[in-house]
This record gives sequence, structure tokens and C-alpha cells, in this order.
Amino acid sequence: MKKIWLASFAAVLFACNNDKQETPAAGAASSKSSYSTDGKTVTVYTTADSSDLRISRTDSSLQFADFGQPMETQVCVFVDPSKTFQTMLGIGGAITDAAAETLAKLPKDKQDEIMKAYYDPENGIGYTLARTNIHSCDFSSGSYTYVKEGDKDLKTFSVDHDKQYRIPMIKQAIALAGGKLTTYASPWSPPGFMKDSTHMLQGGKLKPDYYQAWGNYFAKFIKAYEKEGIPIWGVSVQNEPMAKQTWESCIYTAEEEGNFLKTSLGPILEKEGLKDKKVIIWDHNRDLIYQRVSTTLSDPEVAKYVWGIGYHWYETWTGSDMMFDNLKRVAETFPDKHLLFTEGCAESFNPTRLSAWALGERYGMSMINDFNAGTVGWTDWNVLLDEIGGPNHVGNFCFAPVHGDTKTGKVYYTNSYYYIGHFSKFIKPGARRIITSSNRTDLLTTGFVNEDGKVAVVVMNKGSKSLPYRLWIGGKTVEVTSRPHSIATLVF
Repeated sequence: MKKIWLASFAAVLFACNNDKQETPAAGAASSKSSYSTDGKTVTVYTTADSSDLRISRTDSSLQFADFGQPMETQVCVFVDPSKTFQTMLGIGGAITDAAAETLAKLPKDKQDEIMKAYYDPENGIGYTLARTNIHSCDFSSGSYTYVKEGDKDLKTFSVDHDKQYRIPMIKQAIALAGGKLTTYASPWSPPGFMKDSTHMLQGGKLKPDYYQAWGNYFAKFIKAYEKEGIPIWGVSVQNEPMAKQTWESCIYTAEEEGNFLKTSLGPILEKEGLKDKKVIIWDHNRDLIYQRVSTTLSDPEVAKYVWGIGYHWYETWTGSDMMFDNLKRVAETFPDKHLLFTEGCAESFNPTRLSAWALGERYGMSMINDFNAGTVGWTDWNVLLDEIGGPNHVGNFCFAPVHGDTKTGKVYYTNSYYYIGHFSKFIKPGARRIITSSNRTDLLTTGFVNEDGKVAVVVMNKGSKSLPYRLWIGGKTVEVTSRPHSIATLVF
């Protein structure tokens, strides 16, 4: 088994200088005057298989030199910072019951280490986005709601359950992130008494008679969390609305999701003074995303409430590859709406795979392609899980970028953590995506220009060979070598 990169966090090289708005949706490029490399030097940070490199500075002060027209035999990554696209909302992960409970069971010094590793912008990877669950999901120790059984009027509504673990963790994350962490919430199921199946697990549908009560539940959740010091930026209507799961789940057709939004959730948020909260539809996989979105948004009375479209990466369960082109079709057809990656993880936890390099490469491939398709924000699933990939009350144990052994106190950083960090540490909210293009299939790339003018270009080598290449901008280049099975961020 390869060495697992543990929590001696100081050993990770974060000696780099890191260097807010409403984010426009994907659309046509906007152009600025031509970009000049004059006076620019390139610093390269690398994470690579079969090495100790983990977001480590591997090159610095690389100088651009005249080059001109490359030949087909010359490997290049072409960059055009003068062409800009969607604005970055943020990058982060989900703070679930499981993540918060695992954190609380670790020694205090390990708790602090993990939180800084994620949310500290200088000494960590600078997460700026968070998702959380509205009452229980599978990654909870058990099913629960915020009301007593049958309380349609929500008189017993209380988030006291979350005050033990989840609310303190989110508040600590906000503080470490500098006082702002864009946080949105998703429900896995309404309370059982609101559904035709009478229970939270195994699908079922929200009964129309409870549309108003369920819409009010959202509003009460938002206000309760904000009273606890956690601003809620937005909500998704339903997590995975086409999946009947053994855990909390609820089925909506596109028409049903739209009807609930236009008759209940949307008007209730307006009435309760929460009109500024963003509403996300779909929140499921890429495979059905175009059909779903085109159907839901065909009704203007629904579309007016929709900020964007959430999606996951689990379409691979059918044997399919990740279907990035479907995102492009949505961005092309609905340029006024926003694409937001809301969940992804490696399933079927196995401790012998904690050092598997494929874990991180799945993240790198998804993030690069998702951003290039117009995605404005990217949210990993659980930020932390325990030594068995839980807790999960139905045994759906999975991988997280970081695992904490609640018996020994050890902390394990998978390479997924570092792959995500190559984006989150260097690409900040407000950054605009720019043109990047590779002339070799093994080199995947995306890039952004931050509000301070610093450009961050991510280059991932998914192949088993070292690839020397030139970073080409306007006829000038710097020479870089991409290690086998590596990811690098080039900052200039």
C-alpha cells in the first residue's frame, strides 16, 4: 500500500502567496484588450503520483520568451486571458451530520487541523462554498426532522438537533474562511407524514395538500439557521428527485417540481422576506439534465424563481461516462441560468483504497470539464468521514477527501483533497473563466483570471508519461514539464 498522506499538515507545502458578487451565468465570451505577458512570471504548484509533491511549488519565476507559431509536434497549452466567461461563485464541500459528528469525535488538535486545512485561505485550500442538509439525509446517524409527527402547522419546528455538531462546525468554517462562506441547503425528503408513502425513506411523493407546509418548512429552516449566525445563500428544491433510495428520498417529475416551486416555495420565500435566496432545481445527475431543465423552465411562472441548475456526477452508475456535453447543451439553451455542481464522491468505501490515485483524478477530470462547460461553482460531498466511510444510517459508506479515525485519532488526506485544492486555493469567488486549450488528449486544462488580475491555469496529466509542454500566450511561452498522473496550477 502506498504511503497515505496524513495530518502532519505542516509538511504540505502551502508557502504560496494567494494572492463577491452575484455570478453571471455561462454565455458568450466577453473580450478585453489583448493580454500582455510583459513582466509576468509563472509559478507552478504540483501534486503528482509516486512522489511527495502535494500542492508543492515545483517551479517559480519562469519567464515568458518569444516563440511564435508552434508545430503540431510541439506540445502546448494555449491560454487566452482576454476572453472571459462565467464568474466563479465558489468551491467547497458539504458539511453534513456525518462530517460534523466525525469531527467532534476526533482530538481537538486534529479538529483544528482539518478545519484549517479546508477553510484557511493561506495555510489550507481556502474553501468558499458549502452545502448542508435540511434535517436528516443518509449521512446522518439516524432519520429525524425538525417537527413532531403530524405537525402540519410547524408549531414544534426547532433545529436544536443540529446545535450539537453541525451548526458549530459550519460556524467555525465561516470564521476560518474570513467571515463569509456561501452556504446552501438541500432536503432529502419531507417528513413522512407529508408524503404519500408516509415515511422518509424509499422515495414516495410530497402530497399536494402539504405543498404549503413544506414550503413554510424551508422558510423556517433558513430563518432558524440565520438566527444561529449561518447565512443561507440558497436552497435546492430536492436532492436527487428521480431516485428512490433506501435512505431519505422523494420523487418529483419535472412538472411536479415546477408546480411546487411556483405555487408554494417561490411565493412563500417572497412572502417571508427571503426573495434574495437562490433556488436551484434538478440537483441530480447529468444524464437527464437537459430534458429536466427544458421541461421545468418551459413554464415562465416557474422559471422566474429559478437561479440555477444543480447536478451530480453519479450518471456513471448506468455504465455511462460522465456526460459533460449535456451541461453544454443546458448552458447554450439557458444562458441566463447558472450551472452548479452540488454533489460527487467516490462510492463504496474500502480502506485499502485510501491512497488510490484514481480518487483524485476523478475529481480533476470532472472539475476541469464542468468548469469548461460553464459551471459557476463546485461542491464536493462530505468534507469529512470516519474510518468506515460514515456515519451513514443505511450503510451507504463512501469516500471523502479527508477521513478521521475516531478510534485512533489519525487523519488521512486522500489525493482528492489535493486535486480539489489545485482549484479552490488559487481560483477565488469573482474569478472569470478564460480560454485554455491543449493539443494533447492526456493534458486536460481550465483557467480563470481572479479579480486581482492573477491568472490560474490548471493542467492535469491523466497519462502515464511525463509531458514537457509550453504554456503559450500570444506568441510567447514558458516551458513546463507535466509529471505522469499529476495536476498542476500555474499562477502568473
